[in-house]
Amino acid sequence: MALQRILYAKEDRRGRSNPGESVDIPFLILVLLLLAVGLTMLYSASYAQSEYDTGYEITTKYLQKQAVCAAIGLAAMAAFSRIPAQFWYRAAWPLYGVSIVLLLSVLVVGEEVNGAKRWINLAGIQFQPSEVAKFTMILLFARLTRRFGADAKKFRYGVLGFGAALMGILVPLALEKHLSAIMLMGMVAVVMMYVAGTSPKWLLAGAGAAVLFVIVYISFMGYAGDRVTAWLHPEEDPGDTGYQILQSLYAIGSGGLFGLGFGKSRQKYLYLPFQYNDYIFAIICEELGLVGALMIIALFALTILRGYWIALRASDRFSTVLAAGLVTLIAVQTILNLGVVTNLLPSTGIALPFFSYGGTALAVNLGEMGIVLSISRQRNRIKKQEVIL
Repeated sequence: MALQRILYAKEDRRGRSNPGESVDIPFLILVLLLLAVGLTMLYSASYAQSEYDTGYEITTKYLQKQAVCAAIGLAAMAAFSRIPAQFWYRAAWPLYGVSIVLLLSVLVVGEEVNGAKRWINLAGIQFQPSEVAKFTMILLFARLTRRFGADAKKFRYGVLGFGAALMGILVPLALEKHLSAIMLMGMVAVVMMYVAGTSPKWLLAGAGAAVLFVIVYISFMGYAGDRVTAWLHPEEDPGDTGYQILQSLYAIGSGGLFGLGFGKSRQKYLYLPFQYNDYIFAIICEELGLVGALMIIALFALTILRGYWIALRASDRFSTVLAAGLVTLIAVQTILNLGVVTNLLPSTGIALPFFSYGGTALAVNLGEMGIVLSISRQRNRIKKQEVIL
């Protein structure tokens, strides 16, 4: 078997030789804007539910919890922005193992909601291990991409190698009945495998197998099948399975061009279920209208594009793939959530990053953006060329 080693050859990207010492300021500003707007809209979308849940005493129940997690996430982002990418390269396998243990522990000590176990209660705080698993899968895929090199084109590495790593996460998620996380991680994995060099024909075959799996999986999960039916014909059962999507569409339609005004949504008054979580974008459309919704979509688009810009200018292959994977995770989540809220896709339970209520997801997302910021510190450095011999 050929000996594999990495040689580093100097390459000055675009004639810039000075090492980048500060984080990418445009990306940092975009992330902080998303967080600030997200917390603001969360308050508007959740205060009616908060009043109802607290006997009309507190309007900031959900905002307070989200703000605490935002503070934790910002601290993680600041810390991770100073940790070199090589630390994550060495930590990939240990963290991957920890995430599998956490996923399996949910099946034993997890809290059951609607027939599915996905949360662990730690000192009264709900923690969702699948959010950590998303990160560790991306981290391991980035390490494997560098390890496999040109061999990623071969079935043994590009399919079986990545596939085995992916199944280690997906099997526990299937046992948890966490279909949305399976879909999300599968899509991100396909993008990363393509970047790594896996042959498109194998990716297409895998996509076909995934579609077959989803069909079979849904057939054994009644509530998931109801979601598909509600997606196709919500008007046939407006009082039950089609209720949520119809209320979402009412909110979007009533917003018009400029919206009803901040805080003036009607659907958030206990008409639209999960108005502060998966369906918060419907409240955004109702209050800010088409113009406001497009501005927020543009903010997401700019953040994602800037993230890819950082990935393309990273100093080594591992950093490039890691940053691209983390940004792709945000992009896929955003696209899926917007598709569900507008009824372009069946309900998946995927939240809108930085906006939807969910402390674990917010803290992890901010920490991941810290890693992208860390990689951006090296955007002007001499490019390392990895040569497989």
